[in-house]
Amino acid sequence: MATPMIPTVTVVTEPTGRDVVFLLDGSDGTRTGFPAMQDFVQRVVERLSVDDNKDRVSVVQYSRDPAVQFYLNTYATKVEILDTVRGLRHKGGRPLNTGAALQYLRNNVFTASAGSRRLEGVPQVLILLSGGRSSDSVDAPASALKQLGVLTFAIGTKGSDSRELQKISHDDNSALSVSDFTDLQRIQQQLQSVVFLLDGSDGTRTGFPAMQDFVQRVVERLSVDDNKDRVSVVQYSRDPAVQFYLNTYATKVEILDTVRGLRHKGGRPLNTGAALQYLRNNVFTASAGSRRLEGVPQVLILLSGGRSSDSVDAPASALKQLGVLTFAIGTKGSDSRELQKISHDDNSALSVSDFTDLQRIQQQLQFTDLPSVQEQLTSLMSTGLVMATPMIPTVTVVTAPTGRDVVFLLDGSDGTRTGFPAMQDFVQRVVERLSVDDNKDRVSVVQYSRDPAVQFYLNTYATKVEILDTVRGLRHKGGRPLNTGAALQYLRNNVFTASAGSRRLEGVPQVLILLSGGRSSDSVDAPASALKQLGVLTFAIGTKGSDSRELQKISHDDNSALSVSDFTDLQRIQQQLQSSLEALVIDVTPESTTVLGM
Repeated sequence: MATPMIPTVTVVTEPTGRDVVFLLDGSDGTRTGFPAMQDFVQRVVERLSVDDNKDRVSVVQYSRDPAVQFYLNTYATKVEILDTVRGLRHKGGRPLNTGAALQYLRNNVFTASAGSRRLEGVPQVLILLSGGRSSDSVDAPASALKQLGVLTFAIGTKGSDSRELQKISHDDNSALSVSDFTDLQRIQQQLQSVVFLLDGSDGTRTGFPAMQDFVQRVVERLSVDDNKDRVSVVQYSRDPAVQFYLNTYATKVEILDTVRGLRHKGGRPLNTGAALQYLRNNVFTASAGSRRLEGVPQVLILLSGGRSSDSVDAPASALKQLGVLTFAIGTKGSDSRELQKISHDDNSALSVSDFTDLQRIQQQLQFTDLPSVQEQLTSLMSTGLVMATPMIPTVTVVTAPTGRDVVFLLDGSDGTRTGFPAMQDFVQRVVERLSVDDNKDRVSVVQYSRDPAVQFYLNTYATKVEILDTVRGLRHKGGRPLNTGAALQYLRNNVFTASAGSRRLEGVPQVLILLSGGRSSDSVDAPASALKQLGVLTFAIGTKGSDSRELQKISHDDNSALSVSDFTDLQRIQQQLQSSLEALVIDVTPESTTVLGM
């Protein structure tokens, strides 16, 4: 057996804050709008924490070529930044080469020498203000920034190309639009589009009047008459049927009258997945009255009385990627796990005994006063929530190496002594399916209880035989208490690093498989969030002694929090895990996880 090569590891304390780069369209067509851009930048900077070195700011102006006005490490005070922004002169020039500008940022601004703290774990944010269509391709440069982990917000005017903005932004919800740059200061804090999706299948006939009453009570609280809020209602069973679109009615009276007059649809089976996909393609669209591309929050309220006959996974994911905030409300006949998959977070999956009980939970629907455009940007940055969903790089045979870096984190505390051989067996069976010998896949194993102990790093072994031999020979660590939070933070600082063999910066998917037999004695919240920000895809597997909510916090999505009765039962879920791992190499796309996002 080869002697493990233990790499030198430097533990870096992660600073708070973010590095914010503004990329301003300085081409001939934006001359009149340039003062509004300057004002916008100043208002955002006013909300940042520059003087204590939490936040850093850079401004770049571009047309045919980019011109750096100042770098991330040029100014250390807010006053200097604001003075410089006020004094900027419009660059001028044509054509508008947005692609070249993005590539320039990748190579010259988001770098350590220019003041970027990306390698220290500080979130990298790009805010693009563009007034027209690019003359060159943005595809490869935009992808390169996403692979670097840059969170891009692309704001355009009516002269911009909306599809181009979506390619550039880190997710669809971050491609925003204004009529012109003077409209940037617009505050739309009250605006929202609310879509009700009502279960009209045979089983909900008696409960339908209660659904109607619920919709009316919610609508009563909205601001429809001044065109702040828009409402749509869709009823579904086997197929969805639109009762009215977001742009059908302009007054609250019309909406309420129509809702009172609705007739129960009837039919079976209940295809919730198909209905969600229909909303994605036909209701949350500009032609149907959605103002999503203008930055108006999109809200979906689902009332469902049963389990779906088709899969909701892909359609629910598609709505989340679109930025829709979904509240899934079910009765005792519904599937609680299904509702959680559909809802935009765990707190938005609600339950009632039957539909007549809907009034009890109405106050829990906290979807009013959702921010937009300027408020989306400034309020989130001011509260430090700019650490949006990590960018998981696109992995294809052309742009990035295949394979993945897989780290196993094994609970070695006193309570898992009898289950440890089953854990070893599970690790061996997963490793057997990996491609280690051709350097596609790399493996690391860490055991932990009070403290973590690295058994071997990602770059310790280059062959499958060495890994399997070492795993077979592992000894149970022992110890108490179980500090899962500390172990996750240790992985963040010492294992998912280039010096320990991680190829994260080369675009290789980073995978963590946690096997835990109990509740953590310390908090997992911040360390789990830190791994998600790094782009690590975590599968959290627990036994009956584990805390299911804790596992969900740790896992990268709800489907990746798995449970077994005890570790001897691990073989039952192995195929599910294996399928997820294999899919990473084929189809890993940028996505926006959870939650702490701008």
